[in-house]
Amino acid sequence: MIQFEKFTLANGLRVIVHQDTSTPMAVMDIMYDVGARDENSERTGFAHLFEHLMFGGSVHIPNFDEPLQMAGGENNAYTTNDLTNYHIQLPAENLETAFWLESDRMLSLAFGEKSLDVQRKVVCEEFKEHYLTKPYGDVWHKLRELAYKVHPYRWMTIGKELSHVENANLEDVKNFFFKYYRPVNAVLVVAGNVTTERVKVLAEKWFAEIPSGEKHKRNLPQEPEQTEERKLEVKAKVPLDAIYKCWHIYPRMDRRYYITDLISDILSGGGSSRLYQSLVKEKKLFSNIECYHFGSTDGDVLTIEGKLIKGIKMADAETAIEEELNKMKNERVKDLELQKVKNKVESLIAFEDMSLINRANSLAYYEILGDASWINFELEKYGSVSSEDILQESRNIFKNSNCSTLYYLSEN
Repeated sequence: MIQFEKFTLANGLRVIVHQDTSTPMAVMDIMYDVGARDENSERTGFAHLFEHLMFGGSVHIPNFDEPLQMAGGENNAYTTNDLTNYHIQLPAENLETAFWLESDRMLSLAFGEKSLDVQRKVVCEEFKEHYLTKPYGDVWHKLRELAYKVHPYRWMTIGKELSHVENANLEDVKNFFFKYYRPVNAVLVVAGNVTTERVKVLAEKWFAEIPSGEKHKRNLPQEPEQTEERKLEVKAKVPLDAIYKCWHIYPRMDRRYYITDLISDILSGGGSSRLYQSLVKEKKLFSNIECYHFGSTDGDVLTIEGKLIKGIKMADAETAIEEELNKMKNERVKDLELQKVKNKVESLIAFEDMSLINRANSLAYYEILGDASWINFELEKYGSVSSEDILQESRNIFKNSNCSTLYYLSEN
């Protein structure tokens, strides 16, 4: 069990404290309840652009990294379609430095054309390098547009089009910041060699005066049930033909999410998994193949992605995938195989919990989802999954009418 205490400041900032006296370190993790799904479809890429802008200096602190390094700390951040996260790790005795830095950039970024111009260029270069010129780089741009028709998951975190980031102006950026980066839309976790009393004093001192902002209420268009198979063929200068098959699955807090997660592990959880054993090792159709999902808050997609061995026909490769999925739909998974993937999940969770940064991040994440205490019930939810659950959900998910397929063919 991961122990923690929780309190809320008058401005709505939720604060979670997780004490661990076995380390001399402390972690401050701030999660903002904003991601790419909250963007205007004509102005995408803003959540990710902000991740960069937040390191460009705030009103009283022109250089974020310098004082942090002097305090022996390091920091990082990430953005997803659902949320934005920033964390600092530093010696616990220097914890107040983290409060000073994070509170100042929550209070107000140093908005300026120069900072925006620098970060805009950085993000545009990232877009070009990773998504436009890299082999297979545009796969998820195409797959999201194929699988989603109305939900904002239809664009990637980096943005739908390069022009959206290129044309981002200062007014757009300010509006985005003051709408989402407010105490009432944030969760602050402090973990490590700290006490709740000290965190309360520091939180009041540094964050209490920041205006709360308005609570962001989502009203996103819900993706309708997919009722017919979708296919797209692309030719590009890539080394190998590849196939990507996606099926709509369930929101993160749905019990069926845990069933689906175990299905993905049965199909693709390492060298002894079904897809690898059958299609890579025995039939030698693929150089590699995997099954995964992103754990997205709203309905996600379960994806099978495989690179074909040179000379293998796409039709033969796809038929072989279908044969493995038919086994999932028609034969009950053996208890031993199911227990094996449950054990793997258990060891993965235990391994993640060893890291102070991961614990802090998970507490913030579950609080954003609804309640930080859910962190302690994940294993229970996986444990309750039966072979009958696996069979039924395989039948529900792996229907042709629920499938979007991208054939990515090599021009070489």
